[in-house]
Amino acid sequence: MTTKTTATLLAALSLALPFAVMPAPAFATEATAQASAPDALVKDISTQVLDTLRNSPEIRAGDSGKAAELIQTIVLPHFDFVRMTRLAVGKNWRSATPEQQQELTSLFRDLLVRTYSNALTQYRDQTLEFKPARAGSAPDIMQVPTEIVQSGAQPVAVEYVLQKQGDAWKVFDIVVMGTSLVINYRNTFEQKISQAGIDGLIQSLKNQEFKPDATGAAAQ
Repeated sequence: MTTKTTATLLAALSLALPFAVMPAPAFATEATAQASAPDALVKDISTQVLDTLRNSPEIRAGDSGKAAELIQTIVLPHFDFVRMTRLAVGKNWRSATPEQQQELTSLFRDLLVRTYSNALTQYRDQTLEFKPARAGSAPDIMQVPTEIVQSGAQPVAVEYVLQKQGDAWKVFDIVVMGTSLVINYRNTFEQKISQAGIDGLIQSLKNQEFKPDATGAAAQ
């Protein structure tokens, strides 16, 4: 894997880093984390997580199962998977039955877990640099820009798009080097739906036919 590809795959995963497992004393309380501004949340917890990841020989050795367990138990509660799936499926979401929507959401979640788990095993001492958050497209949306930095390669720009839901911030998109993760998936999913319908997309997701490309998006 090239340095650029590794960095970009990490960019696709980087939203996981702020919310990964840390020893209890290092964390703020859940209530405090929920009340934090999204950029402060990303920055404070990312710094701690990166320190732990540097000392995780199992994940660094390629244990994607261990990485997946970490992501499933800690990271996923901070994602709005229903919204992410709706955006990824696009206009076809409205024609899906409630049962199909539920299955698509579950399968899309599984796809992202696999993508992020594989990317996490590629961690090789990259660091994160943080920039001020900026307002998004609505009053309850914020965009948190960062860069992944590693020796011998250009920085990889990663922006987290979050929406405030009650007291918590939920991620619903990741923009890697100017490219939206959910829009990239939408392009691929719409092609599959045009060929085989909603059920065809569901079957392709069940068969794990979609593989992440260098931007973390789907490819077949």
